[in-house]
Amino acid sequence: MSNQYIIQPDLTFINEVVGLGGDTLKKCFQCATCSVACPIAPENSPFPRKEMIAASWGLKDKLVGSADIWLCHECGDCTALCPRGAKPGQTLSAIRSYAISEYSSSVPVVGKLSKMVTDPKKLALLTAIPAAWLALMAIITMFMGGVMEKIFHVIGLHWYHVTDAPIAQARFISTWLVDMTFVPVFNISLLIFAYTLYKMLSDMHANALAEGKTDKETLDYKAYFNTIPTVLKKVLKHTQFNECGENKNRGTAHMMVLFGFIGCLIVTTIGFGFLYVLGKPGPYSQWWPFKWLGNISGIAIVFGAVLMIKERLGKPDLNAYKDWYLLGLVLTLGATGLLTQMARLAGMEIATYAIYYIHLIAVFHLFAYLPFSKLAHAVYRLAAMTYAEYANRK
Repeated sequence: MSNQYIIQPDLTFINEVVGLGGDTLKKCFQCATCSVACPIAPENSPFPRKEMIAASWGLKDKLVGSADIWLCHECGDCTALCPRGAKPGQTLSAIRSYAISEYSSSVPVVGKLSKMVTDPKKLALLTAIPAAWLALMAIITMFMGGVMEKIFHVIGLHWYHVTDAPIAQARFISTWLVDMTFVPVFNISLLIFAYTLYKMLSDMHANALAEGKTDKETLDYKAYFNTIPTVLKKVLKHTQFNECGENKNRGTAHMMVLFGFIGCLIVTTIGFGFLYVLGKPGPYSQWWPFKWLGNISGIAIVFGAVLMIKERLGKPDLNAYKDWYLLGLVLTLGATGLLTQMARLAGMEIATYAIYYIHLIAVFHLFAYLPFSKLAHAVYRLAAMTYAEYANRK
């Protein structure tokens, strides 16, 4: 005798998915072309047909906690072949955005940021917060240097982190104040991810057990974490993107941005070590190898973002705010990072500090709002892919 399932549609969930970019959801008439077309869907219990059914019926609990929504890379094959124009890939993207909002909104104290980050009307406020704070940091640096010098002298530290270079970002906003702002913000974001990922993995395992997708009775976190290196290799090689046909070129742009950010992370870590461990403040010579890496990484981010924007402009139906917010942020980070350096080398002091100010605002957006924006999908997808690998996804 088959199991009975009482359907309890969540109409609010359906409307949310539609508003996040899944506006073609109701065109789907369950022909299963999408699951047949998908080159990366498992043979047993493939996606995205079952996800389209669940979304149409408003079955939020069967989707938000499912690992399968993250295994989809929105390559576009299913959308291109759909006879009804239902665009399953975009619907799954909308469901992923909803899942990010659902998990991040459950975080105590800061959960309200989840709705704000996805609301274009709140962009000005979200930008004004770091703008005001960084302006205060600039005022302290430029006009209260003597006071700060005395305060730092009491605790045995040097306030100034600059060489004799005529233009240095640390003269505009002290390196101390920059790091005292962004290190805690970044760590808070990590704690938010730890909180949400714990809930997400628990839901994924419960979903997999209920639908017979795994042979693991319990979730062994040690074995799960040991699986991460295997999955990281696939991510770095963009294995799934290379299997796609319709939007295979997206893989190039994604890899440029991914490795660009990895390069910038390495350079930032090296600079942190030079400053706080070796006591060597910047600006550093352009001939230093890690400066080459930083410049190449910045260029890769800019070009990757431009390619993504070009592709999106060629598809006017892909105009969700969450996507444009992410693309705009990535481009701003890369462009302002490079332009700050170029203005400094050109001897343009005011331009250097103005562009650097914009760059720091963008960095704040990246760190503070990361768990609530579409960029969080990189973390959630890695977690889901790792779970699927660990759980022997059937």
